[in-house]
Parts: sequence; structure tokens; C-alpha cells
Amino acid sequence: MNNYFSINDIDSLGNWVNEAIEMKKNPLSNKTLGTDKTLGLLFFNPSLRTRLSTQKAALNLGMNVIVMNFTGEGWSLEYGDGTIMDQGTSEHVKEAAQVVSQYCDVLAIRAFAKLENREDDYNENVLKNFIQYATIPVINMESATGHPLQALTDAITITEHKIIDKPKVVLSWAPHPKALPQAVANSFVEMMQCMDADFVITHPMGFELASQITKKVPIDYNQENAYKDADFVYVKNWSSYNDYGKILEDNSWRITAQKMQLTNNAKFMHCLPVRRNVVVDDAVIDSKNSIVIKQANNRTYAVQLVLKKILENI
Repeated sequence: MNNYFSINDIDSLGNWVNEAIEMKKNPLSNKTLGTDKTLGLLFFNPSLRTRLSTQKAALNLGMNVIVMNFTGEGWSLEYGDGTIMDQGTSEHVKEAAQVVSQYCDVLAIRAFAKLENREDDYNENVLKNFIQYATIPVINMESATGHPLQALTDAITITEHKIIDKPKVVLSWAPHPKALPQAVANSFVEMMQCMDADFVITHPMGFELASQITKKVPIDYNQENAYKDADFVYVKNWSSYNDYGKILEDNSWRITAQKMQLTNNAKFMHCLPVRRNVVVDDAVIDSKNSIVIKQANNRTYAVQLVLKKILENI
């Protein structure tokens, strides 16, 4: 594997999940694989779990890690071809990607959607330009439209906690005071289409995800109906795809204990961070069925598996 850009870079999700679960039993089993290799992390947006889990995974493999936050430390980058750079941008990605490639052996990048222009975001200018001009493998730590490390984490978590072979999994929209990207939801949907599950998406009318991603996944606009007999409830806000960036503050979609009682004693999942008592009630996230902390722990083993596969191919 050269790059990890999306779920589509996984050749066999089941095999990857099983390998990650085995790796979790002995995280230092490949301690020398990354000896004298350097992982560069570029952050264009904030991070907690992604940054720390990626650093921990790299250390588990014996890699060196260098981090740069473009929010306050890096030059503003230009991505367009033939641009006359007489305005705000100071450096072109063509040079930046090639320079960083001389300092690192693997590069990981986090760059969110701006939610201003759908076409621009879905063109994935940041990640795709770095992949084009870098001479080393590139890992997506969340891009404008996808978060494949989180989705792999979620697949590991569901596999560990499922009781039946084909569980019912619900991806449920929830309210949020600010517009959020579709990245986590997109990759979760793509991942679920590779798993053996009864999968349904529930959200208000007008908040459909991109049809090229959801494909034939059933959508239920009645949240409580969707929750019936669910084994897992995965909760995430996303802003509108069709009315791009639009938010909806509908508190009736908040996740409550009463709604969870409609499920088959479902496990509650969220990628974090989460706004308590806006997205989900304390009673749910603090309940014994909440596996958000265990889910967050699996972030290390998801990215460690990706790094392992890349290092084996360098």
C-alpha cells in the first residue's frame, strides 16, 4: 500500500480488522519495523485523538515523529496551477510537498472542509495535491470529505463488541450549534458497506449525504423508528450536502436515554469530541452501554496497522 486516502485503500476490511485486534494484544510486536524512519504530521486543523494516537502508534513501531501545525506555524499554501501568487499565499504545495518528502519517510495530513464551496471541498485539494507532489506515502488523518482512520477504528470497535454475526447498526444525525463536515459520516457509511450488518441511516429531511457515497443504504427519516432493535447507535452531526454547509438546530434529534430504550440494548458510539446535552444526554454517554472511550483507544491500533502496512512496502 502506497497511500491511505480512503476506505477504498483497504483490500480486505475483515482481514485488516482481525490483524488490528491481534496487534492490540501486543502493540510492541513490530517495535523495530520503523527504526530510523520518520513520520511527519501536518495539521491544518485541531486534533486530540488523531494526533496523540498517531504519535503513539508511530512510537510503538519505533518511528521518529515530527509535528507541524499549519494553523499558526506554517506558511499559507497555494494549490492552484498557474496562480499568480501576489495575494495571501506564500508557498506552493509543489515545493512544500517535495521539501517535506526529503525530511520524512511517511507523511500524515489533517485538513478539514471549509464548508464554503462543495466542489472545492469534494475536490480534496489539500490531500490530493500532497499525494501528487510528495515522493513518500501519505496518510489521511481527516480530509474535507473523509476520515478513513476513524472508520477503520469503528470497524474494529464494532467487531470487538458485536454479539451477533449481523448486528443492526444505525448512523444517527444529531444537532450541533455549528456546521460540521460530512467526513466522519462519509467514511463510516463506506466502511459499513464492507461489513456484514443491517445498516440504516437516520437524519432529518434535507440532510442526506452524497448519493454517490450512500448508494443503496436505507434512510429512515423517523429517528425513533430507526432505533428499534438496533445493536449499535453511532451518532454524528453533519451539515447539509445539498444546501451545502447549512445547519439545523433541532433538539428533538438529541440522543436521550428514552430513545436508547427502543434499541436492542445498543452500544452507543461517537468519534469524539462531543457536546454533552446538545448531541447526547449525560445519561447516555455515561451509561454502561457507552463505548466511546474504548472506541477512542482503538484509534491507536487503526493507525498503527496502516503505518505497519506502509512501512512493509517502503
